[in-house]
Amino acid sequence: MNKRNFIKALGLSGLALAKPSLPALAGTAEKPQSMEKTGVQHRVWINPDPREKAADLAKRYATYRKAGITDLFFEADSEVHFRAAKAAGIKAHRWMWTMNRGEKELLASHPEWYAVNRKGESCSDHPPYVDYYRWLCPSKPEVINYLKSQVEQALSKNYVDGIHLDYVRFCDVILPVNLWSKYGIDQSKELPEYDFCYCNDCRSAYKTAYGKDPLEIAHPDQSPSWRKFRYDRITNVVKNLAQVAQQHKKPISAAVFPTPEIAKRIVRQDWTNWPLNAVMPMIYHGFYRENITWIGDAVAEGVKTLHGAFPLYAGLFLPDFNNNYNDLREAVKLAIDNGAAGVSIFGDMTPEVLRVLGESV
Repeated sequence: MNKRNFIKALGLSGLALAKPSLPALAGTAEKPQSMEKTGVQHRVWINPDPREKAADLAKRYATYRKAGITDLFFEADSEVHFRAAKAAGIKAHRWMWTMNRGEKELLASHPEWYAVNRKGESCSDHPPYVDYYRWLCPSKPEVINYLKSQVEQALSKNYVDGIHLDYVRFCDVILPVNLWSKYGIDQSKELPEYDFCYCNDCRSAYKTAYGKDPLEIAHPDQSPSWRKFRYDRITNVVKNLAQVAQQHKKPISAAVFPTPEIAKRIVRQDWTNWPLNAVMPMIYHGFYRENITWIGDAVAEGVKTLHGAFPLYAGLFLPDFNNNYNDLREAVKLAIDNGAAGVSIFGDMTPEVLRVLGESV
């Protein structure tokens, strides 16, 4: 299922973005392309339709480039789209689902790779929230090797300019508040059926490091060391995938939750400490019942915490704006004024949206 349909079905954003790269990736850092006015650059998440013609794509992506869009994240491997984007002067990245992998073949062949909740249920056969939520366990070497092979396969193609990670986290232990009523859940505290991962590998590794089984902790949701352990599990996955990108001399980026604090609290995601070339926090204000002012706050928090490690592009969810282009214009300005290198757009790229983006570059 593509990301756009997935979000409609789930009600969640998986995509749920200052300056040089970290030293480990110095050789692969994104080098800003020269822009006519401000140096601002924008990105777009796209589910490509392989049936579209190269000539039509050439015209479309030329308008994207004129609007200051320098990078596209493609959810599927469509060579015609990648090459059309590159011909228009836009970098084409392969957008990859990382820890959330519900392919039937994988579920059938390796059910033991999947994360287990605090009740002892595996999301291989007890997916949380919706059927598409099938989370791999980051503690298993086999999982890491599998994901490395996926990145290797993508980056070995000469028309792929970089890898973009999505769902690089644990399952949402707490949903954005706007979704509680949708699922009939009160998540004012962490519930065991949504708290991952308590598989034997995770429990054993934590016990080796800290001397106790997390299931023996009276309130594991309140344990700082158990939280840190899981942050570090995901960070280790990213480090391994970044090594593959470095070997190919291609950039690696990620779609992450909107602020460092929210990301750590609800999906165990410590993205400010990842070896990336760029990050796209999904600052989807409607999901958190916030107005557009919060977009600037979220950008400021991320930029401050990054300390210039790599650029941040504010992820904006177009349906949240309800076709109010003045609000979209203000959101883009708030993001840039608070230190974002640009914005990353999820939604339909209408002429009006392109016009707003073009005004900022």
